[in-house]
Amino acid sequence: MPTPFSRVLIANRGEIAVRVARSLREMGIEAVAVYSDVDRGAAHCDAADLAIGLGGASAAESYLDGNAVLAAARACGAEAIHPGYGFLSENAAFARAVEAAGLCFIGPSAETMEILGAKMSARAAAAKAGVPVVPGWNEDSGDDEDMLERAREVGFPLMVKASAGGGGKGMRQVQDESSFLSDLAAGRREAKAAFGDASMLLERVIHPARHVEIQILGDNQGKVVSLHERECSVQRRHQKVLEEAPSPAVDSELRARMGAAAVKLAESIGYRNAGTVEFLLDAKGEFYFLEVNTRLQVEHPVTEMVLGLDLVQLQVALAAGESIVKLLAGKDLTPRGHAIEARIYAEQPERGFLPAAGTLVRVIEARGPGIRVDSGVRSGDEVSVHYDPMLAKLIVHAPDRLSACRRMALALRDSAYLGIPGNLDFLLRIVESEDFQQGELRTDFVDLHPELLELPEEPPPEVLMAAALLARSSGSVSAVDSKGATEDAWREMGPIRLWPGAGK
Repeated sequence: MPTPFSRVLIANRGEIAVRVARSLREMGIEAVAVYSDVDRGAAHCDAADLAIGLGGASAAESYLDGNAVLAAARACGAEAIHPGYGFLSENAAFARAVEAAGLCFIGPSAETMEILGAKMSARAAAAKAGVPVVPGWNEDSGDDEDMLERAREVGFPLMVKASAGGGGKGMRQVQDESSFLSDLAAGRREAKAAFGDASMLLERVIHPARHVEIQILGDNQGKVVSLHERECSVQRRHQKVLEEAPSPAVDSELRARMGAAAVKLAESIGYRNAGTVEFLLDAKGEFYFLEVNTRLQVEHPVTEMVLGLDLVQLQVALAAGESIVKLLAGKDLTPRGHAIEARIYAEQPERGFLPAAGTLVRVIEARGPGIRVDSGVRSGDEVSVHYDPMLAKLIVHAPDRLSACRRMALALRDSAYLGIPGNLDFLLRIVESEDFQQGELRTDFVDLHPELLELPEEPPPEVLMAAALLARSSGSVSAVDSKGATEDAWREMGPIRLWPGAGK
């Protein structure tokens, strides 16, 4: 892989910043981290060659401050900026400012982001390219009564969706006309607060459906290739929980059709660098365009595992002007084996996925053949209320899907994030469920299996006592009260997980 830059700044934090730093350093490129005041000394800072403070505590005061990020890049002499995902990664104004400053933005052009960043214009581009789109209404007049008339034409049930942004914000499923106006108003408020844009669109509900996406890579010469599909149907609140490649529902013929559609759309607008074209796949095998994510996806490791590629290194090379045909020359792009990724969060699935914060008293990561952990935390780290509560990603690879399910279950059992509530038990219940192992997946999978959200069995008192004592010895005073370690005091921190084999 060519080494096009000598120094690249990573405009992100957490596991993705650690992961990008690793690939940069493997290419012989100096990796520069940035950090907020509360992230001083965080794992992503240690993973880089140099770390520069941005100031502030909240995302708005630090990682979302494009001027501060650019100032850091200029100060250290970085030649390019890798945005990771989230934060500024899909901000067209920031991408344009990076280029104006004479630096390289490792991603698509600002113009492409603007077309694809708004769902309305993205749907229009897809339709123009001949890609099937979900039936709906693509123009928001701002008049709610007019939107109600359009909704009647589209038909219920339907989705009201924010044109800007993603992550499930500003999205509502409306079952019938009676709640349409209130749901539309709620979606507008949420979209305005999250993205500064209250524009909404309407889409007919495709039900049941799978969420299947195509990874694409494009170069500066207008050539785009498909790196095949990922299945992302297991979601909570329209956010992905488990992802895998290849999809158990996609055969070689469907893979070719979906890949060709994604490439056709991307080439029609001159897409460059990494991106993901997302589709809904119905029970009849028909697919419909959903949106394009103009960045590296959280779930990109499953594609890397089945194809033997490093997508970050390919991004860097493409940003420097390399040809995608040259970069992939001689590589077999046939998916090999099966990969599954689990997103590990500091949250309480049994309590409405309430985010958690506090000190990670002990972190134990699974190890073994076919196991990869992309982590942004270590033992003793503080999980802040200021940022997304994802701690790490656990990825497994095996010769076939059932073997990958079993390997994932074992890896989850061998993982522990002690000190604050987490979703390991929830993930384990999913991968050990019969429907998941049979590949019977759909976007409402979690809703159809309420047993997945049942509280785990309470650990015995001696286990609680041992965990509380461990917390005290590690300096986590919030785990125990001033009179000593008690079962009730530990329960205030929520359910805990113990590393299998502890105490043996």
